[in-house]
Amino acid sequence: MRDALTMLRRDLRHLRRNPSTVFVALVVPIIMMLLFVYVFGGPAAVDHGRYLDYVVPGVLVMSIGYSVGQTALAVSADMSEGIINRFRAMGISRAAVLTGRVLGTVLRTLVCVAIITGLTVLMGYRPHATAAGWLTAAAFVTLAAFAAAWLTTALGLSAKTLVGASYAAFPVTFLPVVSSAFSPTSAMPAGVRAFTQHQPYTSVIETLRAALTGAPAGHAPWIAAAWCVAVALAGYLWSRARFTRPPRPR
Repeated sequence: MRDALTMLRRDLRHLRRNPSTVFVALVVPIIMMLLFVYVFGGPAAVDHGRYLDYVVPGVLVMSIGYSVGQTALAVSADMSEGIINRFRAMGISRAAVLTGRVLGTVLRTLVCVAIITGLTVLMGYRPHATAAGWLTAAAFVTLAAFAAAWLTTALGLSAKTLVGASYAAFPVTFLPVVSSAFSPTSAMPAGVRAFTQHQPYTSVIETLRAALTGAPAGHAPWIAAAWCVAVALAGYLWSRARFTRPPRPR
């Protein structure tokens, strides 16, 4: 853990020197929210406030996708620039290099989610969550970010080039769009509905929506937790396996 915290400080220093990673994670979800609420959502929903309540959980999950998407490029750059050789020659845990990166990604994601939540309140969003609801929402945002961070780390380590790494995280950033984020799955065609109902992000969004509105969540939290644990474990094992390969030359 001490080595992982050292790698976390390294990641935070990189973030301070390159704040554009936070900028992207903030701007795209906000633009999507403005489009759906004020352009597409207005004609479709009579009550603007009700549609804003519906769409905010999906926007928060979309922020997770765009925030962790930068991790794939960062770890791919580390593998290409020779810094990994230096870490391997030092007396530190190899797992700490990846763990520090993931922890930094999760912290960056939580900051982005908090900022977007504040902006939605300024737009008129009024959640009816209890203290337990807020804790549940925070826990699932953290768990989803942790799982997505490990997956994008594995994707970045598996990419052969930096260009490939920049596109490797596309599924993580795109899946929130093909979910229940902006439209109920019941209104979708059968084929699309089957996919959106059973993909990981939908259960996370439904859990956040129930937690923030105080509505019954049903089985969504259990399904979301199972998806997050499975994705995190798969991403961790995949990352460890790819991290042991020799660094790529420039």
